[in-house]
Amino acid sequence: MNLNQELFERFRRTHDNYALNPQKFQSEFNKIGSEAMEVIREYEDRLCGMTESGGYSKYSGNLAEKYQNELRRIFPKIDSVGIVVEEEPLSGEDEFVLPKINL
Repeated sequence: MNLNQELFERFRRTHDNYALNPQKFQSEFNKIGSEAMEVIREYEDRLCGMTESGGYSKYSGNLAEKYQNELRRIFPKIDSVGIVVEEEPLSGEDEFVLPKINL
């Protein structure tokens, strides 16, 4: 992480801002998040690649899942990197209405 400390510090700040106001920080979160995800995937590939080639391939999936869960613990919104949400205001006619069911 020392090599990428500045990147992850920027991602932490942006992640926290995105958690508070997703619409305002969405583009910045996606931009910096994609850079962070490249580094994260590189280290995940290194970590799991060693177990696959070392004869422990059945543990590789579990290891990758634990790695991803640890990332989610630190960055809960990390799964939202790259997602673009466009919200349009609802008019009276566009509202979703469920019909009442009489039993």
